[in-house]
Amino acid sequence: MLQEIQKEQKQCGKERVIANAIYGMSIDALAKNYKVAALPIDTHFSVETRKQSITDQKSSGRCWMFSGLNVLRSNYMAQADSVSIEFSQAYLFFWDQLEKSNLMLQGVIDTAKKPMDDQRVQFFFHSPIGDGGTFCGVADLAPKYGLVPSEIMPESFTSENTSKARSLISSKLREFGLQLRDMVAKKKSAADIQKAKTEMLGQIYRMLKLTLGVPVEKFTYAFHDKNGRQLGEAKEYTPLSFYQEVVGGDLNGTFIMVMNDPRREYYKTYEVEYDRHTYDGSNWRYLNLPMEEIEQLAIASLKDGRKMYSSYDVGKLLDRKRGYASLDNFDYGSVFGTTFKMDKAQRISTFDSGSTHAMTLTAVDLDNQGKPIKWKVENSWGATSGQQGCLIMTADWFREYMFRLVVNKKYVSEKLLKAYNTKPVMVMPEDPLFLPDE
Repeated sequence: MLQEIQKEQKQCGKERVIANAIYGMSIDALAKNYKVAALPIDTHFSVETRKQSITDQKSSGRCWMFSGLNVLRSNYMAQADSVSIEFSQAYLFFWDQLEKSNLMLQGVIDTAKKPMDDQRVQFFFHSPIGDGGTFCGVADLAPKYGLVPSEIMPESFTSENTSKARSLISSKLREFGLQLRDMVAKKKSAADIQKAKTEMLGQIYRMLKLTLGVPVEKFTYAFHDKNGRQLGEAKEYTPLSFYQEVVGGDLNGTFIMVMNDPRREYYKTYEVEYDRHTYDGSNWRYLNLPMEEIEQLAIASLKDGRKMYSSYDVGKLLDRKRGYASLDNFDYGSVFGTTFKMDKAQRISTFDSGSTHAMTLTAVDLDNQGKPIKWKVENSWGATSGQQGCLIMTADWFREYMFRLVVNKKYVSEKLLKAYNTKPVMVMPEDPLFLPDE
C-alpha cells in the first residue's frame, strides 16, 4: 500500500514551491486570501446595541461567564443609561467551581454501584471540574449566590490562568471519588457518606479560597458613569441584594436557548443529561431551529437594544488579527490540492466542528429587504484584539459556524414557545455538539 501511495507522489514544480513555502511559514499565511485581506472591513451596522467596555478572560475557559455577565450588565445599563458597570467574574467563578465539585462527587455517589468503565461513571471522572460552560450556569449561579462589582472582587492570577489549579483540584476530586465509591461498596450509611462528602468539599473550598480569594459577603459600593463620576451615595450590599438591584428576580424562565443542529429534527426540544453547573440546577435545554429562525430572533432582540449570549466554532476561517470571520478568508484547498466539502451536519457528526467559544451578540447589518449582511459580537479577548475587542462575521460564516443563542422569551413567537415547552428528547453529553463553551 505504501508503494502505491508513493508512486502517486509526483512532485511538480508548483508543488515544490508550495512545500518550500509551508516549510518556512504558517499554513494560514500561505492560504490567506490577500485580495480579501486588502479590502477595508465595513464597520457600519444598521442595528447596534449600546457599546460597553470589553472584557478579557485571559488564559481561562470562562467565555460563557464573560458573555453571560456582559448580557446582564448591558440589560441593567439600558435601564440606567448613564451607569457603567462590570461584574466580578472571579466571584461567580469561585461558586461555579465549588458547585461543579459537588456535582461531580454526588454524581459519583449516584453511580457508585456501576463499574468504573461505565460511560456515566467515566463522564464524572474524565472532567471533574472544567471551567467551560453555557449561559445555564450564569442563570443557576447568579440568583443563588448573587453578584458583586469587579472592583470588589478582582481577578487573581489563577482566575486568569486556570489550568494548574483545575488540574490539581481535578486530581483531588478523582481521589475523593474513589473513596466515596469504596464507602458505597462497603455499605456505609447515607449519613456517613454525606458527612465524608462535606469534608471533601471543605478541602476543595480551601483550595479555591487560596487561589481565587475569599468570596465577598458584604461590601459598600457607589455606581459610576463611564467617565468615573460617582452617581449617588454609596450603599452597603450583600451579593444577593446587589443582584436584586441590578438584575432582579430569577433568570430561569425568562429566556430560551435555541440551537442549530442540522443532524436533528427542527422545532423539537432537546436536553443534555447531566450537563449542568450545579447538581440541583438546569440541564442544557434547547429548541433546535433552522438558522433563518435563529436570525429572526436575534434581529428582534437587537432592534430592541438587547444583547444576547451566543456561541460559535470561532477558530474556523477567522482572521484573528483583523477580527473578521469570513468563508473567503483562507483557501486551504488550493494549498493542498484538494477540497474540504463537508456540510455543517457532517462536520458536527465527525467532531470536525462544534460550539467552542461564547461571545455577546451586539449588532447586525441588514440589507433593504431586512436580511442580514454581517453580524458583530463583543468578545472577551481584550480591547486590543480584533475590531477594538469585537469580531465581525459575514452572514455566510454566521450560518455555518454559529450554534447557540440565548434570547429573552418576549422575542419568541407563541408557536416556538409551544415547541420549546414540549417534553424534551434526552441526549447524552458525549454528543459531539455538547462540548462546553470556553
